Amino acid sequence: MTPDDLKSLIHRVAAATPEIGPLEESLKWGEQSFTPIKRNVGSSVRISERMDGSLALMFICHTNLVDEFRDLYPDTLTYEGNRAIILQPGVDADRVALEHCIALALTYKLRKRQKLA
Repeated sequence: MTPDDLKSLIHRVAAATPEIGPLEESLKWGEQSFTPIKRNVGSSVRISERMDGSLALMFICHTNLVDEFRDLYPDTLTYEGNRAIILQPGVDADRVALEHCIALALTYKLRKRQKLA
């Protein structure tokens, strides 16, 4: 999977999930970042290219997102601490699991508010 593949996947998830809506793209810490334009909907998702050729799908570390992903997909995806899903070069990632994790991140604030209600 390439950075462009991941970018397309993120946009497809947002387009297929009405609560998310359009995304704002920016650079944060030198990484492509994607955040719902609508306020208080979701957390940002970043793409980080690593020196070893792997890609990291990065999430804000003070959320519980990566723990949630790990609970849902313990053996399907590879994680780095509480910050990232790691995608190795030449290894096919489970796209359904990735899409679900991206959707969970991009609706994080919305889901958090719904739990409190």
